[in-house]
Amino acid sequence: MTVTVRDFRTEDVGAVVGLRRACTPFMVTTEETLLAGVATAHPAKKYRLLVAEEDGEIIGTAHVGIAYDSSDPGQASVTPQVHPERRGRGAGSLILRTAEAHLAAEGATSVYAWVMDEPPSRAFAERHGYRPTRPAHFQRLDLAHGALPELPPLPSGIELRTGADYADDPRPLFAADAEVCSDEPGDISVALDDYEDWLSHTWNDPCLDRDLTSVVVADGRIASFTAAHTDGDTRYASGMTGTLRAFRGRGLAKLAKIHSLRRARAAGYTDAFTSNDADNGPMLAINRWFGYEICATEVRHVRALG
Repeated sequence: MTVTVRDFRTEDVGAVVGLRRACTPFMVTTEETLLAGVATAHPAKKYRLLVAEEDGEIIGTAHVGIAYDSSDPGQASVTPQVHPERRGRGAGSLILRTAEAHLAAEGATSVYAWVMDEPPSRAFAERHGYRPTRPAHFQRLDLAHGALPELPPLPSGIELRTGADYADDPRPLFAADAEVCSDEPGDISVALDDYEDWLSHTWNDPCLDRDLTSVVVADGRIASFTAAHTDGDTRYASGMTGTLRAFRGRGLAKLAKIHSLRRARAAGYTDAFTSNDADNGPMLAINRWFGYEICATEVRHVRALG
């Protein structure tokens, strides 16, 4: 049996989404979002979606691209995923070699990859020259049966809105997202300074549920928000939760999450997921307060090219 690697084709979408759900069931993945990501990839990303096939069956995949929105040049990423039942056939190694060759040709000097915190995955990364940098935790909350706090009385000057309230002009949310992202811990710095690109990949992401996205406004200014991603069925995920610097320490992130989670449960979603860098103590503490439990851990790895 021969494993080959090629670029994604539109007709692969169902197989790729099914594979991703098998590999990372704690993430929200839909066909619409996958297709949108391929269609709207920024040219500077040099993006490729690779698939590995064995006898015509897709058994592996990887998003590959340059971190074009980073202030540090030469950073890139690839995270091979191979179906749990089809590992050990060389698909992951072939995807990785193909991705690294592409990224090196496009000027990348460092490649980052997320690796599940389990012995076979970490051994695979080590064999291919990747070293660990920092962990992150996926967490799950049982929305169907878990207890959620009641929405408290709003303090003076505070109001709750939804993402849908900004449909005519989402620029204030862009500015809030840019500030929050710049403070998020991580290996690759992110500078959100391209509004049109943000519209394509964040605001117009088919998974973004604007009605369930909560925005806390203080005296007319966005103070905190939580972006809700859903699969239209049972799964809800926090795409980003953050509070702007001037408003931190007032419990506003909790308020945004209570507002969003309660409405998500009322809408029929049964499983809520989120993920946080292991050094993001404030958000990990908030999620523990809600009752989220760690369901998986992944570790970022890096390898120098050249």
